[in-house]
Amino acid sequence: MNIDEVIQKNVSSARRIRLLILTSLEWMLVAGGVMIVSLTLPSISEDLSGTTGNSAMMASSVFFGMLIGALVSGTLSDRIGRKWTNLALLILAGVATGFTGTATSMRLFSLGRFVSGLGYGGLLPVVNAYLTEFSSIRIRGLYLTLLESSWALGSIMTGGFTMLTLNSLGWQWSYYFLFFFSFPLVLIAFFLPESPKFEFMKRGKQALEKILKTRIDGEVEMHKREKQPLISLFKKGFASRTLMIWFSWFAVSFVYYGIYTWAPRIFTSKGLTPVSSLWYTFFMLIMQLPGYLAAALLIEKFGRKPSLIFFFSGTAVSALIMAFVTSSGSLLSASVMISIFVLGTWGMVYAYTPELYPTEMRGLGNGTSGVMARVAGIIAPYFTTFVMARTDSVLFVMIFMALLSLSAVFVVSICAVETRNKIIE
Repeated sequence: MNIDEVIQKNVSSARRIRLLILTSLEWMLVAGGVMIVSLTLPSISEDLSGTTGNSAMMASSVFFGMLIGALVSGTLSDRIGRKWTNLALLILAGVATGFTGTATSMRLFSLGRFVSGLGYGGLLPVVNAYLTEFSSIRIRGLYLTLLESSWALGSIMTGGFTMLTLNSLGWQWSYYFLFFFSFPLVLIAFFLPESPKFEFMKRGKQALEKILKTRIDGEVEMHKREKQPLISLFKKGFASRTLMIWFSWFAVSFVYYGIYTWAPRIFTSKGLTPVSSLWYTFFMLIMQLPGYLAAALLIEKFGRKPSLIFFFSGTAVSALIMAFVTSSGSLLSASVMISIFVLGTWGMVYAYTPELYPTEMRGLGNGTSGVMARVAGIIAPYFTTFVMARTDSVLFVMIFMALLSLSAVFVVSICAVETRNKIIE
């Protein structure tokens, strides 16, 4: 019996749902930690003005950390396991986020964000691989998209707390809030089991039976494990899919962070007041959720490739609309559109990536794909700042976002493979 079939037969729906909920809580922590800078940066820049450092570094430092975290965590989890890598990164992210709230200068704030990013960037590919290896074939895409949809919940949760406390308690408490939120998650992660695929690959059938809490009759089939260096992502059968998914991650991340990090400034450039700009930004965070839910509905019905093409196309169209709108009503509609399509694309790439690689390469594939997202996350805020400073307009920013999304449509159309209902040892 194939390992995927063993997992599908012996992991109950109730257990899968529990794991989905627990991993989603971790995803919410990362989302809140990454996105909170969008709402707090104006206040932080004002509060820490005149100290060492600069606002551009404060906006991008978390992505430098996430890049390194994503690059290292995949390989680490392929060596020592998903569980222990996850636990270490969760502790690092929580403690560093609390430290960030104590920052007394732009430079210390950037340092805290960088270290937090090591944890955030490492957690995403590890948690993604972990849930993948507990999911059955027929609902794998749905579960991974639902996991990614918790990003919106985390953004809304932390954004809502910030909007309610920013004026009364200050920006620091948004970071303390995430620090305290991480406490119970560390306890939960400590008691989670190891991934069944990883455990079987490392320790054999007896260890697998212990994880699944059942006796397995007959032999369990799984391809022979081999050491997988980085170059293995480009060996025969993987090169085109690796380049395709890397470009997809880069494109969606560039659009997302290029817009969301400086969303208040973008809205201000369209004529909104600073207060209205913050509320528009918070509304964009709320409208992420419909995008994820749309991806969850489409991914199993139509497959990965056509759904990804659809969401990238919608991102391009909505970016162009946002470039040319002038009234506050049409700006709000364009914001809703771009939130739905961009976050739908995010849901798709997160669900799709672990299905492209076998177990011994999954952490590596997830991690290096995450690196592409972090590279984009570093560049995008600088790009938006640079273009808007010289043009005093969001027009050219949005045109570039549209062209990048259309390029992704082309790459996915040519290079993507369909993985719906496929065994992915």
